[in-house]
Amino acid sequence: MKTTSRALVIVLDSVGVGHAPEAADYGDEGAHTLGHIVEHHPGLKTPHLDRLGLRLALDGAPAGVPQTGSLGVMTGRSAGKDTTTGHWEIAGVVLEEPFATFEKFPPELVGAIEREAGVRFLGNQAASGTAILDQLGSEHVASGNPILYTSADSVLQIAAHEDVIPLERLYEICRIARGLADAWKIGRVIARPFTGANGHFERTANRHDYSLGPPRTVLNELQDAGIRVTGIGKVSDIFAGSGIAESHPTKSNAHGMQTIDDLWEAGTRGLFFANLVDFDMLYGHRRDVAGYARALEEFDVWLGTFLPKIRPDDLVILTADHGNDPTWRGSDHTRERVPVFVLHEGRNENLGGIDGFGFVADALRASLLSSSRAARSPLRTTK
Repeated sequence: MKTTSRALVIVLDSVGVGHAPEAADYGDEGAHTLGHIVEHHPGLKTPHLDRLGLRLALDGAPAGVPQTGSLGVMTGRSAGKDTTTGHWEIAGVVLEEPFATFEKFPPELVGAIEREAGVRFLGNQAASGTAILDQLGSEHVASGNPILYTSADSVLQIAAHEDVIPLERLYEICRIARGLADAWKIGRVIARPFTGANGHFERTANRHDYSLGPPRTVLNELQDAGIRVTGIGKVSDIFAGSGIAESHPTKSNAHGMQTIDDLWEAGTRGLFFANLVDFDMLYGHRRDVAGYARALEEFDVWLGTFLPKIRPDDLVILTADHGNDPTWRGSDHTRERVPVFVLHEGRNENLGGIDGFGFVADALRASLLSSSRAARSPLRTTK
């Protein structure tokens, strides 16, 4: 792969293409995010993604050569199926042990957060983000106490009505929680603000993630080499800002796609690393098959406008971080393989099955760094 001065990675959050070999260990054997969406919506219109090979990846391995670009299917090596694990592996870090998960958080941790932040929590249970508001939203509004909850992922989530606990105060509570959650190996602390009245509470776009700090990633390597890394969406949050020179938070897929357009057209060199979260947050977790299909079609329309803006010497990679089958039981992520679409130098290749999401990190090293430097940058493994 020739060196380039500009690269873009877009993570289509949760767009998996079939259960991974060890999916049974996670209760996910048979999960297939994309396949089940197509099954329920056979008229799904994604012509630009199809030219990149989307339908060729439906069986968990590329079934041919795409019309545009190169196609592979990656199987994750890390333990876990959460956002942080997937993104860290994309950036070259393999986790041998998953982040900690809880049905409810230990009294020692909860008490420490309450004392330091000066709050009393409601909840402390595993629940979906919408169900917990139906259950405890009115009590929160009446008492002023924030809501603490978790899920099957390694997340400590704190919800509060924006008119009851102002955003900056909620963020302060979450920063305190983040510092205390490190010792418990919790992947993310998430601020979950909401608005509305009883029975009609709605989460807002002012969510903020506070991740455990990652080991050294390819983002740090690029930064050390003087290559600017720009995060789009929640990427900077996922990496706790490590290796990110500039961050552009977004409120939706549409906002993320517009931000990509704006930055790309400016012609700035370096790596742009984007996450489009609506697939996962709005449709996967809420088991909204029709909404997920619609989001894929909306992305495809945008992609058709973006493809002509890619120069032959640019490197553009589209991939995912895990699955979230909207037809699956529960409301959590699913352990799946993910597609990887590569646009570079006009190549059209079947990249086959790929062991590890770190393929993306290796591609970035090979294209943005000198070959000698790339050769000295093996995929890292951490416990």
